[in-house]
Amino acid sequence: MSTETLPEVLPDIEHENEDVERTSKTYLPLYKVIMWDDDMTTMEFVIRILTNLFRKDYTTAEKLMYEIHFKGAAHVETLPLEQAEFKVEQVHSAAAMEQFPFRCTIEPV
Repeated sequence: MSTETLPEVLPDIEHENEDVERTSKTYLPLYKVIMWDDDMTTMEFVIRILTNLFRKDYTTAEKLMYEIHFKGAAHVETLPLEQAEFKVEQVHSAAAMEQFPFRCTIEPV
């Protein structure tokens, strides 16, 4: 009776070059949205923009508004470029509708 056994050394198995791309997470570059103080825009408007457009709670919005008022500017959000540009456009449109010169800008993180 013959008993077949596995060879002591398994033959090398050639694998196709599996280009299993290990996707390293590529993040979009982030930008800071900066709001600037001016002498005409009301504090109420700034708080409204922060709560409505940036979804800040009232307490956070008030703190940011005072930082803008007393320091001249404040970093209010960090977003990918396209989203940051869109927020700036929304702020400028809302300010123009109420005839405020309120401005915000973006800068790379």
